[in-house]
Amino acid sequence: MSKEVTFSIIKPNAMKKNVIGKIVDKFESNGLKIAGMKIMKISKSKAEEFYAEHSARPFFGELVEFMTSSPVVVMALAGENAVLKNREIMGATDPSKAAEGTIRKVFGDSMGENAVHGSDSIDSAKRELALFFENNEICNS
Repeated sequence: MSKEVTFSIIKPNAMKKNVIGKIVDKFESNGLKIAGMKIMKISKSKAEEFYAEHSARPFFGELVEFMTSSPVVVMALAGENAVLKNREIMGATDPSKAAEGTIRKVFGDSMGENAVHGSDSIDSAKRELALFFENNEICNS
């Protein structure tokens, strides 16, 4: 077991449903601590940088458009094995394949609009956290 900090986004479709508190509760009820959180509108350039690994894929433009369509909540989540725990709480990328009770099963609309993003590794978490937070904005104590 290791204490980690991971990155999560509550996406525009979940924001429009006004379920921020319900999603945050899922993280907290499952042992993750909110170590940093802010509501923001992601710029097109920031979204393109964030999703750069998908830039050659046909859905890239649609993904960037969706993520910049309304505000999001970005979070630093801390806890034991936070990356894996966050991924379990979120559920499968495709809400129709996600386990019952997971965030994506409950709040996701489609594979592209699946309510939340979560880092898939420690390295991704470090990169993604650095894109959205200054070091002093993450309080992991």
